[in-house]
Amino acid sequence: MTQSPPPDGPRMGPTRISTLVVTALAAAAAAWLLISSFYYNQLPPLPWLPVVTLAGLAVLEAYAAINTRGRIERRPGRDPVNPLMVARFVVLAKASALVGAIFAGFYAGLTGWLFVQTTRAAGEDRPAALAGVLASVALVAAALWLERSCRVPERPEDEHEPDDRETRPGRR
Repeated sequence: MTQSPPPDGPRMGPTRISTLVVTALAAAAAAWLLISSFYYNQLPPLPWLPVVTLAGLAVLEAYAAINTRGRIERRPGRDPVNPLMVARFVVLAKASALVGAIFAGFYAGLTGWLFVQTTRAAGEDRPAALAGVLASVALVAAALWLERSCRVPERPEDEHEPDDRETRPGRR
């Protein structure tokens, strides 16, 4: 009896950098268009809360990456990892990378527009916009690191499972 090949259905793979770049560029273009239409006398000063939130998420995901990698590699003093928790971390990392790319693009478009403007209000909003770009990029980096940390390391050749011929004597 022969084994059938695995199904060619959709599979979850690593996050593509190109997807994140295209997403960020689209968000930057949308931000530039929106901010150029509504900035004057219609928007309050740029808030710092989203920047702090993005930076906090980046720190938490970086910590999760360090902790998860140590638990997957079974370093001394670390408890074994729960596979379901790792799966949840992968989903969190993929979602955070995409959200971080959207925010990075939005803040980049906003920052670019603010640096072109010479008004006092634009000058006051520049630090928050620049910090937003940095926090968003940090979130993307931490999310990609967490995603990479959740990978199961390759086993050495001598630890691989025996193939079918070795488990079924008499069949060749």
